[in-house]
Amino acid sequence: MYAIVEINGQQFKAEKGKKLFVHHIKDVKAGDSVEFEKVLLVDNDGAVKVGAPTVEGAKVVCEVLDPMIKGDKVIVFKMKRRKDSRKRNGHRAQFTRVEIKSVIG
Repeated sequence: MYAIVEINGQQFKAEKGKKLFVHHIKDVKAGDSVEFEKVLLVDNDGAVKVGAPTVEGAKVVCEVLDPMIKGDKVIVFKMKRRKDSRKRNGHRAQFTRVEIKSVIG
């Protein structure tokens, strides 16, 4: 059984026991339980339920493993040729690591 769930604006395939890196979730601690109710699709051994826009009564229960992890550094480099114009910038995205405990639907 799996579900397609929307978490912080991104869609993920959620199966029991799977670990995901999602965009940072505020005000959670390690070991907390989080529920996501924006379930777009549920597949239960071939019986597919598609929501319009969400499946009613379906939810995904997760446990927070790490509340904040920094991702890889991304370098942004802008240059205009022959203008002596260069700009270097970088950032590291913040993620939360969660483990799917159950898919209800």
